[in-house]
Amino acid sequence: MKRLRIAGLNFDIRWKEKKFNFQQIEACFKNTEADLFLLPEMFATGFSMEPEEIADRQDESLTWMKSFAKNQNTAVCGSVSVEDDGKFYNRMYFVKPDETYHQYDKRHLFSFSGEDKVYSPGKERIVVEYLGVKILLQICYDLRFPVFSRSNGDYDLALYVANWPEKRVEAWEHLLKARAIENQAYVFGLNRIGIDGNNLVYRESSHCFFADGSEVSEKSGNIISADIDLEKLQKFRSHFTFLKDRDDFEIKLNF
Repeated sequence: MKRLRIAGLNFDIRWKEKKFNFQQIEACFKNTEADLFLLPEMFATGFSMEPEEIADRQDESLTWMKSFAKNQNTAVCGSVSVEDDGKFYNRMYFVKPDETYHQYDKRHLFSFSGEDKVYSPGKERIVVEYLGVKILLQICYDLRFPVFSRSNGDYDLALYVANWPEKRVEAWEHLLKARAIENQAYVFGLNRIGIDGNNLVYRESSHCFFADGSEVSEKSGNIISADIDLEKLQKFRSHFTFLKDRDDFEIKLNF
């Protein structure tokens, strides 16, 4: 496959109300066609520092995602709060139409708000292949750490899902574009909108950038869509061979 169609949902997440948010997502995507549906960080509850109250313990969100992917015959990806073996994680699921899935636990926890005090960090960098496209999974604060997302030619598209407040949105938008340019990859950043339970404001700021930094997304209502064109990307990389000049040394990540 040479193209992958992504549809992301910019929506006002109802604070700590999973069933309502699941229903809202289903309604918003009802007439949308895509190969992959993308959802924001902690799409089931909003970004909460109270995992003991909101975390999935019976795979509630994953079960819903599996059903949604199967019924829509498309992949779905987003992050939720989960409890696993007595620890809490900000976990991103990538669920395929056959209900198989991959998971990525957020590596960089937002210490500014104390996320590192209540959630445990992930230990793996995850790249998923879907319909011929290699996809790097990332969550919100990961965006500020370019070493972790540095391409070794191992992905075509980076997905960032976020709850990134309006007061710092300039950094979000500039860093998304920078990650696309420096890694010669597509970068799709999906942020939420509205006001959360902590009275933080989020404005529409979702984007998909091509490897040259150009915007390639389309927006219609609360849906942001983009086509990932592998042929276009391969031609760009073949013409501008910048990645071959990257620093050639092993980066040891302190996991």
